[in-house]
Amino acid sequence: MTNNEKIKLAQNIAVIAGIFCSVVALLLLLNFWQISKADPIESKALEVLFERLKDEPNNDGLKAEIRSYDLLARKAYFNSQWQIQTGALLLLFGAIILAFALRVYYAAKAKIEAPDKVLENEIASRILAQKGIIITGAAVFVLAIAASFASVNYLDKYNIEAVVAENIIQPTDEGIQVIDVSSAKTDSVQITATGDSTVLVTAVATDSAKVEAQPAAVVSLTAQTIKNNHNSFRGPFGQGVSYHKNIPTQWDGAAGTNIAWKAAIPKHGYNSPVIWGDKIFVSGSDKESREVYCFSRLDGKLLWTGKADNIQGSPATLPKVTEDTGLSAPTLATDGQRVFAIFATGDAIAFDMNGTRAWAKNLGVPDNHYGHSSSLIVWDNKLFVQYDTNRGGKIIALNAATGETAWEKTRASKISWASPVLAQVDGKYQLILTADPIVAGYDTKTGEELWQVKCMMGEVGPSVGFADGIVVAANEYAKMVAIDVKTHQILWEGDEYLPEASSPLAHSGLLIIATSYGVMACYDLKTGDKYWEHDVGKTLYSSPMFADGKIFMMDNDGVMRIYEFGKEMKLISENKLGEHAGTTPAFADGKIYIRGDKNLYCIGK
Repeated sequence: MTNNEKIKLAQNIAVIAGIFCSVVALLLLLNFWQISKADPIESKALEVLFERLKDEPNNDGLKAEIRSYDLLARKAYFNSQWQIQTGALLLLFGAIILAFALRVYYAAKAKIEAPDKVLENEIASRILAQKGIIITGAAVFVLAIAASFASVNYLDKYNIEAVVAENIIQPTDEGIQVIDVSSAKTDSVQITATGDSTVLVTAVATDSAKVEAQPAAVVSLTAQTIKNNHNSFRGPFGQGVSYHKNIPTQWDGAAGTNIAWKAAIPKHGYNSPVIWGDKIFVSGSDKESREVYCFSRLDGKLLWTGKADNIQGSPATLPKVTEDTGLSAPTLATDGQRVFAIFATGDAIAFDMNGTRAWAKNLGVPDNHYGHSSSLIVWDNKLFVQYDTNRGGKIIALNAATGETAWEKTRASKISWASPVLAQVDGKYQLILTADPIVAGYDTKTGEELWQVKCMMGEVGPSVGFADGIVVAANEYAKMVAIDVKTHQILWEGDEYLPEASSPLAHSGLLIIATSYGVMACYDLKTGDKYWEHDVGKTLYSSPMFADGKIFMMDNDGVMRIYEFGKEMKLISENKLGEHAGTTPAFADGKIYIRGDKNLYCIGK
């Protein structure tokens, strides 16, 4: 290739690259201008729908419209972010090509021995024109890059200020034992904790006996003791499988049929009940305080209340959370010696089984635009906390007895609301976490990442399902992926039915999925073949549970559907709780325990 040909080629490439950069830069600026004028998250249409819902709190059609619009808004947001990030990369690529072509052009131009003679004023005009082009192009480039960076964290501004108060009509509860918490006698005991301020531990007792803070008996946390209880979200190891038998399949909360007891919960929360022995634990919160409650599993009496207060590093101002998450969404965990809770403030706290505070610490306020909802899980004297936020992902292991950090590992993940699951692989337990973009396994002793598969996207809410050596991760607007936990290979993928909040249930060769828009579906765990589906027409945020050969699935209206666990769809019964409930049930000794919006229920004879 001659020198003149090189000059001509470099000149053409530079012109094309310059035009390409200009077009991409202008598109980036236009995209930024559109986002700044029309926020895809803080929509005026959503505000109008929320205002209508205040006047029509029982309008299910309106609620469905709000949910659909919100999902579309979030999808629009992610599309905008993808366009901006892709545009910025294309602009950078074009600028590199342009710079390279110009360098080749001027280098080749310098090799010409006898340049044409030109007048001085013509040379000055050319230099001035070149400077103008360079300055204009640089300005457009800088503005486009600035616009892309200014748009990346746009969702941080997201906050739904409209609060929807739903009026729930309480039915007459004939034949139900109602526990009146306010009538119980309360004793406050002051305990001085080293390194912290005075802690108030409140014990609520009946007239006949008072609960005293006695040292809890040492319990060996083994796989069998965990299976005998229901110590974390979705039961033993967080897998959605209960090992209890003789579970009731018929009840009516309003009529009192098969309701052993119900007890009012002092403060609201979306966490599910956990059980150890004869004690059942939930948490609640409002603007004034965050609390942990211990009820008697046998008769529903409130045994003690533990307050999460006087914690060093706890924020003076509460973080903004949405109404459907709140400050106490994560489900508690217990190891039989202590019960552990975490709140959207970043406060983690432990009480012994009699309500005495064991330790408390602040992990830093989670940077979440909905609120923190990843539940806790405990094993090998460690409390595991999935802390995937807008600032990056990490998994924290705290010493269960002291609260000191055993290990902490940074994850190559984005924000997630999923919860950790424990899975036994080759005789050892590992933590399995899901987020955007990875599903990964971690060593429980050291935190070492054992494996990861990049397969998720979006705002991941469902935890993984695990059975038969297969991990199943899924998320709405993404896909469902089955992974061999030993080879780390993807066995199959699907996108027909995807959950938004409900976690997949994997057990004995079957996979159960529940979507937020009300479809239950059953798949073959190894192949992904679909066996059946059932459109219930109700919002499903609760996670399906396997117990006593059946599937238990609660909808947000408080109706639990019970199915036979099999390849054919067989609905056994539909049971009304009598109040709204989107939590996941717990099981123990032939009973079901369900948290409603206001009450805790024990179902069984």
